[in-house]
Amino acid sequence: MSETLRVLVIGGGGREHALAWKLAQSPLVEQVFVAPGNGGTAGSKISNVPLPADDFGKLVGFAVEKNINLVVPGPEQPLVDGVETVFRKVGIPVFGPSAKAARMEGSKAFSKDFMARHKIPTAAYRVFLASQHREAVEYVQACQHRVVLKASGLAAGKGVLIPETTEEAVNGLKEIMLDKAFGAAGDEVVVEEYLEGPELSVLAFSDGYTIVPLPAAQDHKRIGEGDTGPNTGGMGAYAPAPIATPEVMARIMKESLQPTIDGMRREGFPFVGLLFTGFMVTSAGPKVLEYNVRFGDPETEALMLLLDDKTDLAAIMLACAESRLDSVTFSTRPGFAVSVVLASAGYPGSYPKGKVITEGTMPSEVYAFHAGTSSSGDKVVTSGGRVIAVAAYAPSLEEALRLAYAGCDAISFEGKTLRRDIAHRALKASKEPQAGLTYASAGVSVDAGNDLVEVIKPLVRSTRRPGTDGEIGGFGGNFDLKAIGYKDPILVSGTDGVGTKLRVAIACGKHDTVGIDLVAMSVNDLVVQGAEPLYFLDYYACSKLDVPTCAAVVKGIAEGCKQAGCALVGGETAEMPGMYHEGDYDLAGFAVGAVERTLLLPQTNIAVGDVLLGLPSAGVHSNGFSLVRKVLERSGLTYDSPAPFSPNLTMGQVLLEPTRIYVKSVLPACQAGLVKAMSHITGGGFTDNIPRALPKGLGCYVDVSRWELPGVFRWIMEAGNVEPKEMARTFNNGVGMVLVVAEDKVAAVKESLVAASKLAVYEIGRVTDAPGVELRGLESWKPSKAA
Repeated sequence: MSETLRVLVIGGGGREHALAWKLAQSPLVEQVFVAPGNGGTAGSKISNVPLPADDFGKLVGFAVEKNINLVVPGPEQPLVDGVETVFRKVGIPVFGPSAKAARMEGSKAFSKDFMARHKIPTAAYRVFLASQHREAVEYVQACQHRVVLKASGLAAGKGVLIPETTEEAVNGLKEIMLDKAFGAAGDEVVVEEYLEGPELSVLAFSDGYTIVPLPAAQDHKRIGEGDTGPNTGGMGAYAPAPIATPEVMARIMKESLQPTIDGMRREGFPFVGLLFTGFMVTSAGPKVLEYNVRFGDPETEALMLLLDDKTDLAAIMLACAESRLDSVTFSTRPGFAVSVVLASAGYPGSYPKGKVITEGTMPSEVYAFHAGTSSSGDKVVTSGGRVIAVAAYAPSLEEALRLAYAGCDAISFEGKTLRRDIAHRALKASKEPQAGLTYASAGVSVDAGNDLVEVIKPLVRSTRRPGTDGEIGGFGGNFDLKAIGYKDPILVSGTDGVGTKLRVAIACGKHDTVGIDLVAMSVNDLVVQGAEPLYFLDYYACSKLDVPTCAAVVKGIAEGCKQAGCALVGGETAEMPGMYHEGDYDLAGFAVGAVERTLLLPQTNIAVGDVLLGLPSAGVHSNGFSLVRKVLERSGLTYDSPAPFSPNLTMGQVLLEPTRIYVKSVLPACQAGLVKAMSHITGGGFTDNIPRALPKGLGCYVDVSRWELPGVFRWIMEAGNVEPKEMARTFNNGVGMVLVVAEDKVAAVKESLVAASKLAVYEIGRVTDAPGVELRGLESWKPSKAA
């Protein structure tokens, strides 16, 4: 880059002093201006500008006059108020997000809803308007967990209450919603689940595509030692935090940071700047507490000391603003950095100002970053609650702390207040012997697995049939073929899953029907070969086993087995920390059936003119859900929305209708030798599935006008602008099973089907001598002109 940079830093705190100090070290930077700055910011290459951070007009005028070519807003308020747009309109790059992107900090309600949409791990929550005080009180009184109360808007880092009891929570709601303790910031209140574990602050650069984190830090919010007293803006920080292991940071990147950046871009407000995310490292993994859209304070004062000599902060910021972060080098030096805040007496309450500050000689690698200071003649005096942040770097945490406190002792002013226990959590942990590892500490609960077995034993017993005892807990399931009277049997097996229909179940919190789907997808594939399903095994995989969720799934599996007449003889529950997002799971099933050799389908006597009979599906079944979910997203509907074609049901209820199990409907006709072939209409629709049942050289036609296209499929077609042919090769479209029958057997087969299931039976086509599937009547699927 040939052009030198003239940088305007907006703000006047310790964060801005540290940023200006680091920017001034860049060979790219000619001059740094800080508006308004403080009593310590001015120095080599750095000048204060007496302009308020909220006067955008004057700031832009100054920037244009001084040929500023990079703006770095420090505080959150200017970003939320749209300072990025103001400078972008005059062609000056800004290291910071747009007002739309800054809503991630400006509205906690907005950010929590964003996290929910993008499956980013966070605490369970509810949002209440100030006018909903009574509803909020009823919620905290009824919920079975401790809560945290957060004013949704900006409250200078102090809008969070952590009540110990329900009574305190009720009082806190009154304080925020009725007494307006945090002003307009409390017009909306987020009531969220209290999370337990150590906190982490992760500050990361982003250009809207790439995200690169700095070493994770831990700050100290409480004013008093031992984390006592009221919350503050922060009394000190250290980095890197030992709890931010490579595994934890990998999960944070994969599960939270990258999905956040990708989600913001896809929703139309890409994030450019510094994303500061607070995490709680829970027993289930790191969960997002909140987003901030700017550098943290006092984390920044420590983190700037960790950037190595090869890392140019100005180059990084400009690369972010120009969407090319991957073009610059970024590295940190080994060791630790600490910041300790010196505050005024009385902070975070009322405090005096104008106290003269004296500053002695600082040890090497110790820096005093001014925050609440101002110049008064030839003196520097206090002007804020947090006065100075003393930051130090050293190869070890203990040495960095020693240096930082030596720097604190070199600074004097009346009423100087500080905590002497910064990094106490890390120091305590380093002195404690490491606990021995267990399977549970690695994230796998044997006890939960045993609990699950006890819960599901009655469900398994309910699927007993001749050939099995209906018991689980051994190494494998047994089946006695002699007990069921087959003479010359062939065993038939099949395996399948439920696909992305699971995403719908997880989103809706309804898990007791996907087990039916799992059984249906395997046993329907057995019965098309004429086989009677005998037994079934399942596989359930998750990151952390939730016994009620898994039990609900197994309940559905047992119900599916009963509908199919097969026994659930065993399964595998795999708890695999790190393999899945929290709350996610996957399913697979395996079924075995038997058929007499002479009745194995398809038969060899299929001929031109044979009739295709169709049995109705129960809905979408378990295929095509990636497309369905895309159509739902495009339509603007949610799983809770009333279905446009069936207003008494939600979209979630419609889509989770389980796959129909056809075993008991078709097996009597098969065992009577009336059926030549069958096709289960799954992924691939008619065009891919029916040919699998026909001999080489033969095909068929299917007249889709012979049955009415169900409302859910018409909605998919019209809302997604999906062509009828695409529908026919993706979905079942209302026919889930097709039978191939000789013309003279049609009446007998229909009689058998109706007697066994009471289902409608459609004559939908015939076998032809042209390979493939000819689709007829597609015009009947097109919307009428009146519509």
